Amino acid sequence: MPTTPWPRLRVDDWTATRDTLHMWLQIVGKVRMVHTPMVNHWWNTTLYVSPRGLTTSAVPYSEGVFDLEFDFVIHKLRLRTSTGGSADIALEPRSVADFYGELMSTLAALGVPTTIRAVPNEVEPAIPFAEDRQHHSYDPAAAHAFWQQLIHADRVLGAYRSDFVGKSSPVHFFWGAMDLACTRFSGREAPPHPGGVPNCADWVMVESYCQELASCGFWPGGGQEGAFYAYAYPAPDGYQEQPVLPEGAFYSAELGEFVLPYETVAVAEDPDRMVAEFLESTYEAAARLAAWDRGTLEDGPARRP
Repeated sequence: MPTTPWPRLRVDDWTATRDTLHMWLQIVGKVRMVHTPMVNHWWNTTLYVSPRGLTTSAVPYSEGVFDLEFDFVIHKLRLRTSTGGSADIALEPRSVADFYGELMSTLAALGVPTTIRAVPNEVEPAIPFAEDRQHHSYDPAAAHAFWQQLIHADRVLGAYRSDFVGKSSPVHFFWGAMDLACTRFSGREAPPHPGGVPNCADWVMVESYCQELASCGFWPGGGQEGAFYAYAYPAPDGYQEQPVLPEGAFYSAELGEFVLPYETVAVAEDPDRMVAEFLESTYEAAARLAAWDRGTLEDGPARRP
């Protein structure tokens, strides 16, 4: 059982910082996206939890690679190239426009000139990055606490992922919705997604949801301190009425998914076990109702050395 307390961070206390950081994360995520080959369900676009914050991992460019990492320990965006170049951009109260301009010029100076579609996705209104002076907040303590939340969520999601031998996504951070996610797939095709996500082309969602899935994750919304979530696409008949664990989890008709508030987890005697119960019970409901081939897709600790 982990001895490190799960950090507490009220959404209302860091909304301005969260929304600014969200735009910065979108910019960096789009840099990764334009330099990587397309991978199913847009897995080539995501970020990953790192020992210092959130990272692109190695991104190919020309005959080398580069990476970008939000370092929430010293509060800098760190850029490195395989040719030995490096630079830092301060994470501090500054507008999205200022951050965007400095990042683009820094990439060019490091020999990685980059052009992105410089408008955010999945938010409304979608202010072009170069014009966004509305978002300009940065609270270092809040950013650090959010990263610590992600570390805990990443650990539990990673353990959950390990018992599934079918197709599964990595545990990765989607900058569009600002959530850490892990998705299991049944192996069957799904009906075309209807789209309708703000400032995001419908064909993007069609690719994301082209196969039947059960997804889960953590995001800084849905509860007073964020929430764990789980949903199925397409949702099988009766899914939302299913009883799930633990006590305190519920189906949100507004969000169209099961929700476990982070504040419930943080005060639990064993937070990891509580989240694991939520992830497994919501998956079990989706897989059972949709008649997944569970004997082929699932495995357990007995196979591990």
